[in-house]
Amino acid sequence: MPSKRDYYEVLGVSRDAGADEIRKAYRKLALKHHPDRNKEEPKVAEEKFKDLSEAYEVLVDPDKRARYDQYGHSGVESTFRGGGFDWSDFTHFEDISDIFGGSSGFGFGGSIFEQFFGGRHRSGPREGRSLRYDIEIPLQDAASGAERELRIPHSVQCKSCGGQGADSKDIKTCQTCKGAGRVQQGQTRGNTSFVSIAACPTCRGSGRQIIKPCATCEGVGATDTTSTIKVSIPQGAEEGMRLRIRGAGEASSDGGAPGDLFIIIHIAPHEVFERDGRNLYVDAPISFSEAALGAKIRVPTLDGTALVTIPPGTQTGTVLRLKGKGMPDLRGHGNGDEFVRAQVITPSKLNAEQKELLRKFSESVGQYGKTGARKMRFSGLRKKS
Repeated sequence: MPSKRDYYEVLGVSRDAGADEIRKAYRKLALKHHPDRNKEEPKVAEEKFKDLSEAYEVLVDPDKRARYDQYGHSGVESTFRGGGFDWSDFTHFEDISDIFGGSSGFGFGGSIFEQFFGGRHRSGPREGRSLRYDIEIPLQDAASGAERELRIPHSVQCKSCGGQGADSKDIKTCQTCKGAGRVQQGQTRGNTSFVSIAACPTCRGSGRQIIKPCATCEGVGATDTTSTIKVSIPQGAEEGMRLRIRGAGEASSDGGAPGDLFIIIHIAPHEVFERDGRNLYVDAPISFSEAALGAKIRVPTLDGTALVTIPPGTQTGTVLRLKGKGMPDLRGHGNGDEFVRAQVITPSKLNAEQKELLRKFSESVGQYGKTGARKMRFSGLRKKS
């Protein structure tokens, strides 16, 4: 699956662009790529139009933009109801309603409402906002799996009014929008007439009016609480992995279903191991004599230690493999491997006797002694003829 494009790149704006510049760029590109203007390739235009709207939804919202700037795409996924952008997540229709609102001038007709924004004009309760919670776990927990108990502050449906904000007898249909939550507004520019659709100013898009608010929640429909939630971290958990807990997010403001909670997993750096997917890497210091003569050494593994054979003549950087000693596969397809990188340690403190022994050794190896080693070291640096 291809990676998603940078939102700033999608809209063609710089990372320090202001809201007005972002809004202007979106309006221009939305008009250009709307499917009704691209009859030859409507599917391609539809995808571009959706990508533009997703980028705009994030960058024009200060909170979502801050999350995106810090965490990238994973930082804003939890703000979308399904964990990924859908047209029901688009909350800035008013910013382009004037260019898609009427059949005169641009010729877009009413299909824009049914095809893309139809779900947003429905009446009825809306789902609550989803929440994001980041946790850091040690590598061992990612390997073996773990249980965590998290205390999550969030809102829950008010028990007194059932999330409605008032007793049912104290709620009536908004007379301004007749319960639709939206009102049409006519405009005329020169000889062209436009019709825009905006949230009802009386009920603020809810389609209803509260006569007497609930005494417990003061008409909000929700109360604050802190819940203890158990989270199961699977074996093989990876950096940035997202766990979804349905219904553990914020309560709906008008009696709808609660949002979801998204747990983002981060793996703490390990003092010994480096991780690359399912594989682990570890540096193994060995002495000069072990490298030259060969040896058997013990190296750390996730579940203890393992015996590794160092072949005679091992050089620094030589990589040895321990099959199946890496991280478990997240989908249950076995374990990765552990790779041991040999690091030959040169002794820094020698007594007189040891130095003399090394000198004799250097002389005894002949062509690999002082002169021979120097020739080998620089043999690849001959001048080109």
